[in-house]
Amino acid sequence: MRRRQGSAIAPGRVLWDSTTHQPGQVMSSAASSELPAPSSAAAFRDGLIASFRSVFALVLIGTYVGIGALAHDYGFSLIWVMVSTVLIWAGPAQVIMISALGTGAALVEVALAVFLSAVRFLPMVVSLLPLLRRPDTRLRDLLTPAHFTAASMWVESFRLLPPLPRERRIPFCNGLAIGFMLSGHIGTLIGFYLAASLPPILTAALLFLTPMSFLVSTARESVTLANRLALVLGLIVSPLLAHYQIGLDLMWTGLIAGSAAYAVHRLRGALQ
Repeated sequence: MRRRQGSAIAPGRVLWDSTTHQPGQVMSSAASSELPAPSSAAAFRDGLIASFRSVFALVLIGTYVGIGALAHDYGFSLIWVMVSTVLIWAGPAQVIMISALGTGAALVEVALAVFLSAVRFLPMVVSLLPLLRRPDTRLRDLLTPAHFTAASMWVESFRLLPPLPRERRIPFCNGLAIGFMLSGHIGTLIGFYLAASLPPILTAALLFLTPMSFLVSTARESVTLANRLALVLGLIVSPLLAHYQIGLDLMWTGLIAGSAAYAVHRLRGALQ
């Protein structure tokens, strides 16, 4: 009878229990739970700082030195090329636009060429938005990171965003993109005012920095067999398509290499 009554009473915490919280510990835990979450401005600042620490900042400066020099040679103003950077934010598309307008191409043809060159960013945006979106995310909050999605920002976002809380990712991503754009503006200023002293071969080499840096970063981030196989097959297929002058060679490279790598991945999984 005594045993049943004792079992019905929950054992209380005794004074010598080592798990008893001290008053200072209770106060510190309560204080830590009441600490405010980092603001959007702090996340934006962190993204801005991360952009200047990235190797892509140097790559973009070098690339836009070439674009600034090219715009100067075709007679465009500095303000014009900097505004085009904000509106387009794609080095290859800006090269197409500056070269086409400089040679007197029709506006419709230039707009179509720039549009087609920018289609390559659609898969990047589609793959990036799930990292940023929350159930309560508004559509207008995604417009800025979607517009500023470029190869540099896309690669660094996949490297830096996963450890962050979702509420910090959109402002961090915006800060990252703005920082990269500032690097592009710095390069534009340098190239525009040094255009007379830059040889054409150096300008072309600087424009080649972006695709090469994207290739190296993609190779570094390829950790699975499917990713590595798609990259290797793309490096094989793309020169062949370019050699035989197949139209839309970049799109066909992605479809062929990516589909083949995915098929090998599924086959390997089925065999295992």
